[in-house]
Amino acid sequence: MEKVITESKKAEWKNFGEADEVRWFPNGRLELVKVGGATVGRAFLEPGWRWSTSVQPIAKTHSCEAAHFQYHVAGILHVVMDDGTEFDCKPGDVSLLPPGHDAWTVGDETAIVVDFQGMVDYAKEL
Repeated sequence: MEKVITESKKAEWKNFGEADEVRWFPNGRLELVKVGGATVGRAFLEPGWRWSTSVQPIAKTHSCEAAHFQYHVAGILHVVMDDGTEFDCKPGDVSLLPPGHDAWTVGDETAIVVDFQGMVDYAKEL
């Protein structure tokens, strides 16, 4: 897991419109910016996106093994943890997801999520 550098001696700023990297996967994309020694991701998860069908074939793990610390901008994301816990994340929510989960977009609105942790290797061909 990356550590955010909070005592930088130099101001930095980035814009997702000029992302350092963009990764595409079925029904979604991930934009990554590197700032302050950390990688921040903005995911667009289209209607029909589901981790177990859109990203699992890339990750090749039973469930998502990335830990996420996320701010939910738009849409609804339904999360099911491996222990059976289920909940919906809606705009304005902040979620902390440990490894071991599946998730999918609910309804016909794109879910947009900003993730401050866990996107470094997300949907990356290894």
